[in-house]
Amino acid sequence: MESSLAVMLIDLDRFKEVNDSLGHHIGDALLIRVAERLQSALRSSDTIARLGGDEFALVLPNIGDREAATAIAAKITTALENPFVLDEVAGEITLDVEASIGIVLSPEQGDDVDSLVQRADVAMYAAKTARISHDFYSNDQDFHSPKRLALLGELRKAIDEDELVLHYQPKIEARSGRLVGVEALLRWRHATRGLIYPDEFIPSAECTGLIHPLTRHVLRKSLLQWIDWREQGLELNIAVNVSRQSLLDPNFPNEVAQLLETYSVPASSLELEITESSIMADFAQAKEVLERLSRMGIRLSLDDYGSGYSSLAHVKRLPITEVKIDKSFVLGMAHDPGDRVIVRSTIELGHNLGLSVVAEGVESLETLRDLATLGCDLAQGFWVSRPIPGDEVVAWASQFHVPETVVRTLPGSLLNRVSPSSVV
Repeated sequence: MESSLAVMLIDLDRFKEVNDSLGHHIGDALLIRVAERLQSALRSSDTIARLGGDEFALVLPNIGDREAATAIAAKITTALENPFVLDEVAGEITLDVEASIGIVLSPEQGDDVDSLVQRADVAMYAAKTARISHDFYSNDQDFHSPKRLALLGELRKAIDEDELVLHYQPKIEARSGRLVGVEALLRWRHATRGLIYPDEFIPSAECTGLIHPLTRHVLRKSLLQWIDWREQGLELNIAVNVSRQSLLDPNFPNEVAQLLETYSVPASSLELEITESSIMADFAQAKEVLERLSRMGIRLSLDDYGSGYSSLAHVKRLPITEVKIDKSFVLGMAHDPGDRVIVRSTIELGHNLGLSVVAEGVESLETLRDLATLGCDLAQGFWVSRPIPGDEVVAWASQFHVPETVVRTLPGSLLNRVSPSSVV
């Protein structure tokens, strides 16, 4: 079906960091320059308006179809690619800007203003979550859609009836091969749809209060699993992913402390993984929550580093103990010199800031060898192990090892992976 009109919603990624770091006067100047570039990318018949903050709306009449809308979105992305140079009294400031664009087509996806703006907003957040430049609205994205609302209702029941399961991906020392920890990964064993991965339900849960009981549920199951492994002679650190809402909740550290006390698990055995975007949503509040968690002895890991544009120099203001290099760079380092430079630089900078460095996406022995040579501390990925159910971890740890022929080829000494009795 052809569409006579498209509505686009544009949100500047991590714009709040510009205001917080450089001041609102710089943010205002940047918005003016962004608006000028957007205008230059549009036709004379198109309308642009700033809705507030760093959000712009575009109304594009006679757009034709998805292909035409995609072409305009690509043109907008290209217009924002070149750095913005702002004149300041103390000298020029150069800023890179990225944007997330949500697109809705009318009349096929709505014919009134409120619906079109709301659905363009849904598509924009879908693009931001997927880390792509633009996305079109679909019912599956919308947590207000009947399908998504029904799934949320089932998720409440799944939490209460313990239908959610955790799989664990092992983490090893890059140079010794010693098993040191696991990352807990959530799965939903749905009665009719089978195994559902978190990207299908976490975004909706984050838009509601359901993310809080969900996070508590994952923490509780992780701590219970830690107890079970310890009773079998295997003691590992467990990493749990934490949402933006948890970092904005001043009561979250109290809840974590209560769970650790209830199950008698040392705080040093728990690691919380956070993302750049969750920190930047409200830096001051996140910093306060993270400092309280750190004082309890909990390790804090910055996940997917490199996928945003926050620098470690900025993040060093937080009590982070570990940084995880985004797997896209690790996967590409064997054939892309640029990715290898990013990995090497992150390892060096992380160590200079006193941080441990973890590489995600290790899918070959060659990659592990390269990371060990570069001084990376820990590694995880399919070469080490895919995520496995908790009741299989002890058996995996006792049986999986690196052949002696491989050990001799690695820098340092990649020892055989240890048995449960030797890691306690």
